[in-house]
Amino acid sequence: MTARELIATVVSGRFTELPQRESVHGARGPIDWDGYDEARARARKRTGESESVVCGVGRAGDTEAVVIAFEFGFLGGSIGEGAGQRVENALITARDLSLPVVSLLASGGSRMQEGMSALAQLQRVARQMVRLREAGLAHVAVLAGPVTGGGWATLGAGADVRLAFPGVQVGFAGSRVRPQGADPSAYTAEGQLAIGQVDALVPPEELGETVADWLALLTTPARGPVAPPRALRAMPLPETGWQAVERARAADRPRADRYLRAFFTRRRPLASVDPGLLCGFGRHQGRTVGYVAQCGTATRPAGFRAATRLLRLADRLSIPVLTLVDTPGAANDEAAERDGVGAAIAEAITAVSASRIPVTTLLIGEGGSGGAVALTSAGHTWVTPDSYYAVLVPERAAALLKRGPEEVPATVEQLRVRPQDLVELGIARGIVGPR
Repeated sequence: MTARELIATVVSGRFTELPQRESVHGARGPIDWDGYDEARARARKRTGESESVVCGVGRAGDTEAVVIAFEFGFLGGSIGEGAGQRVENALITARDLSLPVVSLLASGGSRMQEGMSALAQLQRVARQMVRLREAGLAHVAVLAGPVTGGGWATLGAGADVRLAFPGVQVGFAGSRVRPQGADPSAYTAEGQLAIGQVDALVPPEELGETVADWLALLTTPARGPVAPPRALRAMPLPETGWQAVERARAADRPRADRYLRAFFTRRRPLASVDPGLLCGFGRHQGRTVGYVAQCGTATRPAGFRAATRLLRLADRLSIPVLTLVDTPGAANDEAAERDGVGAAIAEAITAVSASRIPVTTLLIGEGGSGGAVALTSAGHTWVTPDSYYAVLVPERAAALLKRGPEEVPATVEQLRVRPQDLVELGIARGIVGPR
């Protein structure tokens, strides 16, 4: 798709192109590349564009946004001084008008015919992206054509939400510069989705609706901290600590997916390569709330990193967050240690604590050790009647104290893990009742 076709897919109605300044260098560019003027002239004739990028302001759904669209037919959508200047101007305009940004990307990276002047444009773009973030403005990127090199490493991978057309080439190394014999599947949108660098694959016919929905979610936050969801089943409080543990481990207990379905009218997920950790944004009572939900398994380092990304993005956009805690603990196998589980937990704890809008936590099942506390908001935590919270899961706690398996129930009683114990100890603010 051309830049104009991409814009028409996303923008409904009028698109106002931003004014552009001419480059200070002559036709042969900053390093006087022989034949560069003829190559640009051919590109202009072929595409009808004066540069590899088209920038303007338009409305995507109900949200006005600054749109940056790359034309791959113009020297492979490469980024030189002219393109860098246009992107910089577009990002400044977004900040001046307090508008979100949509980048429609099809770029092979830096323009060889401009040498280091082209590579320096990445710093120019990155500087304005930092200022856009500081202003609390959202950035959605669409990987619509080949997106490699600096195009991927700035506007693509640096965006808040990253969408891609199926089958598109995505990666830092383009096809002509990657190592010989490299697996081509690693350089695709599907490959980037598998490692959590792309949030969703979107067919072209669904792009307009998807971008409009994301912009609406990222620009209409709920006001203040959210109230916790109600419990999804009614039951009396547990009489013993071991009964609390058994209820939290019951196969028929409501899990995170049921709580999310009941709480949100619609949701858009962000990438998480840990299947036991869900995160994203959704609609609750007509406004946007972020969510991080554990699904009852040991949370892996990648899950904590996905949670941290969501928490930091939500904080920057002033969107309140709900965390659903349900895990026997953080993964502690050899693979988790090699993947930096301790550092991942530390970043998640810090992200929760640093949030300027209080994070709301609901303990819906098992609350095991550091894996649970990493996503628990101090002073803003509620619990369901079929949950427990422990400094260490019961069996491991007993083993640590050199006690046998038969002493696990007694150990749990000493740890005071029941919902009512957590309220009495000041760990939780209250026990939520049924809907």
